[in-house]
Amino acid sequence: MQCNFTNTDAVSDFISVPPGHYLCEIAEVRVGTTRGGDPRWAIRLAVAEGEHTGRHAAWDGLVFSTRGLARVRSVFGVLGLPNEGVVEVEPGDVQGRQALVELRAAEFTPPSGERVRRLEVPYNGYRAVPDDESGPPADELPF
Repeated sequence: MQCNFTNTDAVSDFISVPPGHYLCEIAEVRVGTTRGGDPRWAIRLAVAEGEHTGRHAAWDGLVFSTRGLARVRSVFGVLGLPNEGVVEVEPGDVQGRQALVELRAAEFTPPSGERVRRLEVPYNGYRAVPDDESGPPADELPF
């Protein structure tokens, strides 16, 4: 067997569902810090309904820095968590909660040189799940 790998790019493709809007559940929360030392929660989103139910959707991050708190506040509100005044929230309070999430394709090249493809959640990519089931389908939401 002769193989010519001359024009073959090194690509890690982590896209497991098509880009779009999905009802997602927070399946896992990993607590860590950013390079700058700020607290960060890495949250793993899994598709919660439809043909891709149970599949990994994306990883997203909540950064508890001065700049990041506006997004944390928005996401907490969407998830039904307290987001006014001084609050105490633990990673377990987030896990299992659901939201309508916009996922878009992204590609980047880290210092290793191997291209990486994955899905990402834009800054305002979370919407609350409607109280009733008569709301518009996820793919018709105004993201």
